[in-house]
Amino acid sequence: MRQIDLTPFRRSTIGFDRLFDMLETTARQSSSENYPPFNLERISDDRYRITIAVAGFKADEIEITAQQNLLLVAGKKTESQDNNAAQMLHLGIANRGFERRFELADFVLVQSADLTDGLLVIELVREVPEAMKPKKIAIGGNSEAEAIEHRSVA
Repeated sequence: MRQIDLTPFRRSTIGFDRLFDMLETTARQSSSENYPPFNLERISDDRYRITIAVAGFKADEIEITAQQNLLLVAGKKTESQDNNAAQMLHLGIANRGFERRFELADFVLVQSADLTDGLLVIELVREVPEAMKPKKIAIGGNSEAEAIEHRSVA
């Protein structure tokens, strides 16, 4: 991926530094980070779902950490202690550890996580505080609105 110069945007905007830093960091990361595969879904305006394919991992081998604006999903396989068991002829299911980072927008929180049939499903919800929600402001709010009289024109 080619390098993107965001300098003109940085000069003319205020408060978007985090967004530009995130774009530049993403552009620098190699595109070879494709393990484990995942889906991102928008369920509704304020609900999202991340589904990660984690075949072969148990719930206690996966760690999910939610920080401010960052969701980190890491998996680490525990070493098999039974070395005298069957000899592996073909290893097609990846057993390597992984770490996936997801940048979260403001007010996006992890609601739940569930591991079923090799799929880790993480439910996210955006909960904007009441103080941050848009409010309608009445014009001339100091006095009560007066009713308008309807007069018929004869």
